[in-house]
Amino acid sequence: MLPPQPRVVVLAGGVGGSKFTLGVRAALRRLNAPEATVVVNTGDDLWLSGVRLQPDVDSITYALAGVNDTERGWGRAGDTERVNEELQAWGAGWPWFTLGDLDLGTHLARTGWLRDGLTPTEVLARMAQRWPLGIRMLPMTDSEVDTHVLFDDGGRLHFQEWWTRHRAKLTPRAFENPGIADAVPAPGVAEAIAAADVVLIAPSNPVVSIGPILAVSGIRDAVRDTSAKVVGVSPIIGGRVVRGMADVCLTAIGVETSAAAVARQYGARSADGVLDAWLLAEEDAAGAPEVEAAGIRAVVTPLWMRDEATSAAIAEAALGA
Repeated sequence: MLPPQPRVVVLAGGVGGSKFTLGVRAALRRLNAPEATVVVNTGDDLWLSGVRLQPDVDSITYALAGVNDTERGWGRAGDTERVNEELQAWGAGWPWFTLGDLDLGTHLARTGWLRDGLTPTEVLARMAQRWPLGIRMLPMTDSEVDTHVLFDDGGRLHFQEWWTRHRAKLTPRAFENPGIADAVPAPGVAEAIAAADVVLIAPSNPVVSIGPILAVSGIRDAVRDTSAKVVGVSPIIGGRVVRGMADVCLTAIGVETSAAAVARQYGARSADGVLDAWLLAEEDAAGAPEVEAAGIRAVVTPLWMRDEATSAAIAEAALGA
């Protein structure tokens, strides 16, 4: 059993990760437990118009701060785009990649601190001083690791161009993370996982959000070696992705778009994987025996994150697993 005030680590990225992290924070507050540590994917970061963008970091930060644009699913609420329009008038940046004015303020502050010599870990700590996030956030690594999409014709695109401009309609052959072979976990990541009572894998894209985190040398081993229970939450409900184009990513690596198939892709810790338990939606209950057969405890529960209360209920179910 978990202690009454568990120490929790979450591996997360993107919009699904931000919604789940809100639920984890709410659930832990009910338990009067310590703040969770969230290890955030930085594999889709990029330089654009001279500033460093960290899309997953910012999505989770804005959500925790309560300033995110819930309608668009990204960026700041009530943002304007005057600077973005001026950049486009100069032929700078990407015309199909909108940078809001408030969002640019974040990117400029981050870039300035990085130029001053701060590490991404130190930048995140400084960002957290502005808003009471109620979560300790760490990047997966302080190294620069982007994601590239490879195609059969030998071409490649930055993940953000493939995802945002082409809406993942160009069929990928594979995904690559230049620089990840030399990356090491950011300070505190391995230690937090080792000291945790439970490690939660958020319902984020398994390929381009959670995949890069686990690919950083030492993080997968830390997850496998921890005494904590490792519980994942399916990003697939009713055989379909909840948001985004994760199904295209899964197809590219030869994985079926199903809750059970994603669980098998992560694998059981008893068989060189990372999972002890896996939360499936009620719509996917028929796949529970398949998950159990892979050596992973299957827990069937509602998984729609409609608001903070439903997200908290999912987090509580994950802790209970």
